[in-house]
Amino acid sequence: MGAYKYLEEMWRKKQSAVRNLRNIAEERVGRKCGGLRVLNSYWVAQDAVHKWFEVVMVDPFHKCIRDDPRINWICKNVMKHRELRGLTAAGRKARGLLKKGKRATKLRPSYRAAYRKHSLMRLRRFR
Repeated sequence: MGAYKYLEEMWRKKQSAVRNLRNIAEERVGRKCGGLRVLNSYWVAQDAVHKWFEVVMVDPFHKCIRDDPRINWICKNVMKHRELRGLTAAGRKARGLLKKGKRATKLRPSYRAAYRKHSLMRLRRFR
């Protein structure tokens, strides 16, 4: 019984987080500042307990942003809460979408969609 308990504890310590801390930081800021759009983020500092990230946010209703053709894509309605849907660089990395080619067959468009596609039985006629 004691050996099994030890193995169980080791397994629990071995598990890692599903998403990275940078992605979690982007989500928290995005929820706090709902009127702004999250563009990206980067690491700033860390100590033994905490990590600090700086999140770049954009005001979609600012005149300079709306008039600039290089950044006004973020003013569209479909760009709302990109960080909550995993569309920023940190979110794409957490979803494993930085891989390409044969390594990414079970990743795109998502884990769930790939699972559904592979588990679906396709027959030549309706039964």
